[in-house]
Amino acid sequence: MDKDQQQEILEGRLRSAQLKVTAPRLAVLGVLSSNGHQDAERVFSAVATSLPKTSLQAVYGVLAALVAAGLVRKIEPAGSSALYEARVGDNHHHLVCLNCKRVEDVDCVIGESPCLTPSNMLGFAIQRAEITFWGLCSQCQLVTAAP
Repeated sequence: MDKDQQQEILEGRLRSAQLKVTAPRLAVLGVLSSNGHQDAERVFSAVATSLPKTSLQAVYGVLAALVAAGLVRKIEPAGSSALYEARVGDNHHHLVCLNCKRVEDVDCVIGESPCLTPSNMLGFAIQRAEITFWGLCSQCQLVTAAP
C-alpha cells in the first residue's frame, strides 16, 4: 500500500469516529498503525520529525482523543509507562517481558470476546477481558542462560 492510500485510510478512520482530520491526529495514528505498543514520548519523537512544532502535550491530547474515540487502545503494564496501539476491537491480550519490557500481542485465549468468564460475575455484563502474560522473551532467555 502506498503512502496516499494509507493516508486515505487514516483519514477515513478519523472521520468514521466523528473526529476532525488534523495533521497531528493523522501523524499519531500513522505512527501507531505501523508501530504498535508505543509510549507517548516515542510517539512524540516520531511525530516531531514531520511536525516539528508539535509538543508532547499536544501528542498526549491527540492520544486521549483517539483512545476516547476507540481508534487507539491504551494499555498500562505494571511498572511501565502507558502504551498505545492501533489494534482495537478484537479483544487481544499481551505478552510482556519482565526483563526488557518488550510487548507482543497474543490473540484471544479462549473463543470469542470477552475470552474469559469470571467464576462469579456479580451481576456484571462482561464486555471484554484484559490479560497480561508476564515472562521472559526469547532473547532475554538466551542472555540469562549464557554462562
